[in-house]
Amino acid sequence: MRLAIACFLAPALLMMACPALAATGEEVFNGNCADCHALDPAAGQTAPPLRGVVGRKIASVTGFAYSDALKGKDGETWTQANLEAFLADPQGFAPGTGMYGGVSDASDRKAVIDYLAAQK
Repeated sequence: MRLAIACFLAPALLMMACPALAATGEEVFNGNCADCHALDPAAGQTAPPLRGVVGRKIASVTGFAYSDALKGKDGETWTQANLEAFLADPQGFAPGTGMYGGVSDASDRKAVIDYLAAQK
């Protein structure tokens, strides 16, 4: 009987616990990106603003001094796939970029990309 109850309750408890374990895109952004990036242009910002980044041409924010690595992506856009590749391995995507770190966890990358996609 106890086994039957445990088998019935375990999935329900897991479903309730999982959302609490997964970081939201905004949390990932604030924890990993916000030291250098903001959503909107801000004084003292060391990296380009990210509102509207999904679908934007790479290295296209006026007035920002992009690395030659990102300027070399001329004509490409920040698709979700390009953001995934860049955040997983910035130097692999654009060797010589000034971007460091990235987001190592795949679920965190998806969360932050989904968050950025919603920031129009």
